[in-house]
Amino acid sequence: MDFTKMNGAGNDFVVVDNRAGELSLSGEVIARLCDRHCGVGADGLLAVEPAEGGADFRMRYYNADGGEAEMCGNGARCFARFAARLLSGAPDSLSFETPAGLIRATFSGELVTITMSAPHDFREPAELAGAPGPVHFMNTGVPHAVVFVDDVELVDVMTLGATLRWHAAFEPRGTNANFAQVVSPGNLILRTYERGVEGETLACGTGVCATALLHHLAAGVPSPVAVRVRGGETLRVGFAKTDTGAFQNVTLTGPADFVFAGSVD
Repeated sequence: MDFTKMNGAGNDFVVVDNRAGELSLSGEVIARLCDRHCGVGADGLLAVEPAEGGADFRMRYYNADGGEAEMCGNGARCFARFAARLLSGAPDSLSFETPAGLIRATFSGELVTITMSAPHDFREPAELAGAPGPVHFMNTGVPHAVVFVDDVELVDVMTLGATLRWHAAFEPRGTNANFAQVVSPGNLILRTYERGVEGETLACGTGVCATALLHHLAAGVPSPVAVRVRGGETLRVGFAKTDTGAFQNVTLTGPADFVFAGSVD
């Protein structure tokens, strides 16, 4: 099987072209490929498939444990750059289907801007046992709990992240857990415990979007919001709002890099 290794702000992926449907992508195979000791090593796997509607492609995303997820923001940017190479010429944009909705991507050098699906399932902040502060929540394609803290470096992300990830408030499938520090209005630092990886990752695009939007709701900061992730990159979240206050035109801009290509039996 041929594959390409990519990363988006440190969130890394195995990417494969499965438009012909010939690859066996069972949960066991995906988990082996993503294993950092015995496989290629990645936070997840992205597969390019034919679109079922009017988009250019369909994106399938699988977490490192082999389970399929609805969406991945950093993965979507990597998917877009990889998929662009499958089209003739050098397209300025393309679209692809995901379980979370239709995603559009535009390109500017190594930077990719994706238009996210509309966020939903916003919940008012709540005090939850084991959390270091009020827990905010929003679904930006996948569910995200967010806690704003004074210093993200002092947070035990593995322990507190797992506590929130499996908290009864987010049953049955759980949630991703984010810990954010406000450096200044509109500028954040973020650490994320990802569901399916079951540990801290260097970046999480949907988590960046959820945290930026929740920061706007709490502090009224304008678009765009800059979020520095664990991998050291700064991602930008743009947004607009309707007359009723609903979010629309949510965008995520950041890098999507090719690392290497190879083949595996």
